[in-house]
This record gives sequence, structure tokens and C-alpha cells, in this order.
Amino acid sequence: MVLIVPAFTNIKSGTDVTSAANTIKGTLDTARTYAMTNSTYTWVGFFEENVSNPSSPNLDTPAVGRVIMSIVASKDGTNIYGSGSGEIDPTKLIQVGKLTKIEKVHLWTHTDTPSGTGSTFDTRPIVASAYCIGNSTPADSTTPFRYPVGSPAPAAQYTFRKMIEFSAGGQARINNSTNSPQTAAEIALEPTHGSVAPTSPPSNVVAVQITGFAGDVKIYRK
Repeated sequence: MVLIVPAFTNIKSGTDVTSAANTIKGTLDTARTYAMTNSTYTWVGFFEENVSNPSSPNLDTPAVGRVIMSIVASKDGTNIYGSGSGEIDPTKLIQVGKLTKIEKVHLWTHTDTPSGTGSTFDTRPIVASAYCIGNSTPADSTTPFRYPVGSPAPAAQYTFRKMIEFSAGGQARINNSTNSPQTAAEIALEPTHGSVAPTSPPSNVVAVQITGFAGDVKIYRK
């Protein structure tokens, strides 16, 4: 008998956004460690789809309720998208680990105004929306990557247009080097019930922030 290992890790963490935030933190840490250990570039992609549809991937709207993450790395250690635009060549990438799918959460672009003076959710560092991975930001990357990758190039199941890039030095950038490293970038989550996003931020939203130069990841829970 042959055991088939699924190509993804599915996490049902709907009522516990802290668990989801820890999963994102672990994914970011893995990508940064891989980049530094192997002297290469890595990219963490974020994608959201409709959790009401059990099949995955799907194109149903609204794209709410199932957040998917993928890590890819440059095979030759170079920044392979260069200074141009267009999808990163999938034949020049390798997959790092499995896809991670987190259900019953929604990417959220923060609408609050933290003071930036402390270490709680309400006083966390202020991050401009251009450096947030959320439902409305950033604008689609000009250099997305697909899943799966390999040579010859397989058919795309997902195209990741929201991403964080890590250099061999561990620096983090939103959507590649079109944005320079910032004091912090943010991925925010809110819990959902099915594929319906809350009309206003609930009391248990969570923000994951990563510093641009040191790559330190911190979780802020409301």
C-alpha cells in the first residue's frame, strides 16, 4: 500500500486567530531562515479564497474565509525577477515545504489608528497600508509567482499576488524590491463565519508585524 502525502497542510483555526497568527509567524520564520541558510531569495505568498466551497483551488466569490500561503525560493540564489515585471519564471523556483491553508479567517487591511507608542494592539507600530498584506492592499504585485513551480513549468493552480520577499541577508520587503525595507510590515487577520467577512472589525482581530531589516516577527492581539 502506498501512502499519499497531501501537498498542503490544512489548519482549521476559525475561533482562534492567535493560532492562525502563530502559523503565519512560523511560515515567515521558515522563509527567512531558508533564505539566510541557503544564501538565496525566498517569497511568501498570500492568497484568499471562498471557504464555502470545499474544493480548492476555486474561483468563487467572495474570496473570504480560507487563507493560503506558499513559500518559494530562487534556485540559483539570485533575485530572479530582476527589475522587470511579469510572473516569476516557475522553472527557476523551488517549493519550500507544503502549502498552508488556514480556514475561517480573513485577511484584513487595518482601519484603526494605533498610537505607535507601546507594545499592545492599540499602541503597536503604525504601518502604512502600502506595507500591509490585507484584503485591499497591496495592489497586485507586478511580479507574482504561481503554485506549483518546477521544470517543466506545471499548470498554475494558484497565482500569489500578495507577497513578502526575504533576501539572503534576511531583509523583508513587501512585493519585492519595488518597496524598500520598512520599519514594519503587517499581516492582519479577523475571524469569519463561512465566507462572510465582518462588517466591522471584531474584538479578536490580530496583527502580525515583521521588521524590514531584522526580520523580527511580533504578534499583536486585540
